[in-house]
Amino acid sequence: MLTLYHTPLSPACRKVRIMLTEKELNVDLIEEDVWQRRLDFFKLNPSGEVPVLMGEGGIVVCGGYAISEYLEEMYPEVQFFGNSLEEKAEVRRLVEWFDGNFNQEVTHNMLFEKVFKHLYGYGEPSSEAIRAGKRNLSYHLDYIAHLLSHRNWLAGDYLTLADITAAAHLSCLDYLGDIDWDLQQATREWYALIKSRPSFRYIMEDRVTGFRPPAHYADPDF
Repeated sequence: MLTLYHTPLSPACRKVRIMLTEKELNVDLIEEDVWQRRLDFFKLNPSGEVPVLMGEGGIVVCGGYAISEYLEEMYPEVQFFGNSLEEKAEVRRLVEWFDGNFNQEVTHNMLFEKVFKHLYGYGEPSSEAIRAGKRNLSYHLDYIAHLLSHRNWLAGDYLTLADITAAAHLSCLDYLGDIDWDLQQATREWYALIKSRPSFRYIMEDRVTGFRPPAHYADPDF
């Protein structure tokens, strides 16, 4: 049995959870409130961050991308990194795009300010940062639509970790009701396809105390 330490509104954790379900792997989920800074958790991951996976043979793998690579190599029956070198490179490029650019320009400015800043006790959210995140979001929705204009999925002809990563970030922002889905119809239709997958409906059940998602959040026909 695999064990995953996670936090519900963490895009990195959601990415791993979706991947685990898509690969039909059994996992014991442990919700970790990272803002409590537990010493025992720091023994698992010195950075004190989630996700952390305890794999077969007692191996401990830290971080969303490292865990994704581990799962892909350890359980290759269902592939999410592509087949050819070109496909693998494009998947990795887009994963870095969303975990890097998107996270810095959008997710951090909105999700961190609205939710995690409160949970860590770092004070009031910055309205300036939130406005910047919303402005940046529209550009990223356009970029997703651009990719889909000549592909079935973000990195090519089938679902990959690129789609899972992007959708994990968007699902956390959608929980806050911060996405105007009317801005990009192509992006909305792509997200609806992912949202309808059993692996994704599983994370739609997450709830965070003090934060209530909008009515459309768990509806694949939003």
